[in-house]
Amino acid sequence: MLERIQKENDIKSIDREDLPILAQEIREFLVEKVSRTGGHLASNLGVVELTMAMHLSFDLPEDKIIWDVGHQSYTHKLLTGRRDGFDALRAYGGMSGFPKRRESPCDAFDTGHSSTSVSAGLGLVEARDIKGEGHYVVSVIGDGALTGGMAYEALNNASHLKTNYIIVLNDNHMSISENVGGMSKYLNHLRTADLYTGLKKGVTGVLEKVPVVGDPLIDKIRKTKSSIKQLVVPGMLFEDMGITYLGPLQGHNIPMLCRAFREAKKVKGPVLLHVMTQKGKGYAPAEEAPDKFHGVGPFDIVSGETLDKKKKDSYTDVFGKVLCAEAAGNPDVVAITAAMADGTGLTQFRRRFPRRFFDVGIAEGHAVTFAAGLAAGGMKPVLAVYSSFLQRGYDQIIHDVALQNLPVVLAVDRAGLVGSDGETHQGIFDLSYLSAVPNMTVLSPKNKWEMADMLRFAVRYDGPIALRYPRGTAYTGYEEHRAPVVYGKSEVIYEEEDIAILSVGHMFEEAVKVWEGLKEEGYSASLVNARFVKPMDEEMIRKMSRKHRILVTIEENVATGGYGERVLEYTSREGLNVRVLPLSLSDAYVEHGSIDVLRKANGIDSASMTKTILDTVKES
Repeated sequence: MLERIQKENDIKSIDREDLPILAQEIREFLVEKVSRTGGHLASNLGVVELTMAMHLSFDLPEDKIIWDVGHQSYTHKLLTGRRDGFDALRAYGGMSGFPKRRESPCDAFDTGHSSTSVSAGLGLVEARDIKGEGHYVVSVIGDGALTGGMAYEALNNASHLKTNYIIVLNDNHMSISENVGGMSKYLNHLRTADLYTGLKKGVTGVLEKVPVVGDPLIDKIRKTKSSIKQLVVPGMLFEDMGITYLGPLQGHNIPMLCRAFREAKKVKGPVLLHVMTQKGKGYAPAEEAPDKFHGVGPFDIVSGETLDKKKKDSYTDVFGKVLCAEAAGNPDVVAITAAMADGTGLTQFRRRFPRRFFDVGIAEGHAVTFAAGLAAGGMKPVLAVYSSFLQRGYDQIIHDVALQNLPVVLAVDRAGLVGSDGETHQGIFDLSYLSAVPNMTVLSPKNKWEMADMLRFAVRYDGPIALRYPRGTAYTGYEEHRAPVVYGKSEVIYEEEDIAILSVGHMFEEAVKVWEGLKEEGYSASLVNARFVKPMDEEMIRKMSRKHRILVTIEENVATGGYGERVLEYTSREGLNVRVLPLSLSDAYVEHGSIDVLRKANGIDSASMTKTILDTVKES
């Protein structure tokens, strides 16, 4: 069946009785391919039938489907003729694991962060209506993403619509970890509202058999706000907002879903289809551990065990262990996550200190201000969050944390290049956007040992502080260089002359290779671990400027607003007689691929940087 899908809308030529076979083939295909390339598996296995039903019910690319987050769009890509792209899924130059407009006209909107699809869909609806077009717009949002405040802003705005707009609530009980909060409890209630769904089905079935007046009565019931559901299901949040609610629906029943979409198309206004799916469906290991298979590396299909088993501590592991030790000695230490307890290393903290652990759901802006409130109340909050997601709380960092100079620790995980998830997930802007905030301190460790020391320093610091560290195994070299962390001071590893290398954070491992390469070429070179990006160690820079003709800065951040640009500005402003060579990422989004490949492609691997420095020295 799958081989018959060569382009969009080909699924409509498949006989209805063969659709379950196609669904099974899609699941087998996804498990096989993702077991080799890695990727988001559980979320994609959960929406196979839902995606098929949408492709049967709508005409792509004329109709528009917006996938919230977008990591569940693999079946959508299969059904739009991109089967061959799965061999290079998430590889450099290959197919993205997220919707990309440049990949296909069937991808209506680029996504990667949560809670955006309703806003984007509403914009597409209004554009459609202004232009007098007649296509359908569908936004698919998960119950986890529905905890994000942006989704509520968009739902509130959408309620005024007088034309059709379809919102699909994909309810699988999960974001990445288990869902939390009031919306999760509300949806739990709707899932169990069998009395209402059974009554609605029975009433509709009887009325359909009544000649002449049956269908008009059904339409009347649908249009009446004070309908049966108001009497049976308490709250009816969506209906009260002015959004027609259909559901809950079984998300793996294609005929039922297709009928629901036919009904949804008739609504002159916003309509929400509440669809219940099972994350990981069809592959037993993913069904049993959907959080483990949310984002997974290559794995053995039979056992479900990952092939690249981690043996050494990651920076995230070090963070989790040290934070627990700090909390054991300080009852004011509390930890906050935005639906990422496992990913940010807070699992042990949650188990040991449940009263001091807070999972606020996918709501990063709220998480930052919540941390500010805890700090104002005398606690020592540590917010662990991925770099690319912290961007979503930038106003709150400026307005609620830094303006009041509150002692909030931002544990900025996944900083720098993250890899295969691509543009929406690379943490390459945080040095720039955090350094621009008054009262903010920004520091970054060179290795595993300094990660522990810096976290202890951050917990004791009385003000806003951001500790920036990458994904992956923590560098264990240079353990013997472990000078105490002193506010605003760098660590000089080797002090010579001619060329000075100033390295930021986890790029130290590459900087060591660069230093060794320069030494092999006969150059005298110093090596400095910058430690603090803000405040910058101006005394060290002045000293290095007197003894060296070139200062080379190395960082895994965009050029604008980064450490190198700030060093360049300082030396120019102070009239220091030294050349500054910033080595960083260019001001561009970085696509998906392995970190080694991306560094080489962007000229910040050790070999490329060594060559750039040597070429610069020869020119000067």
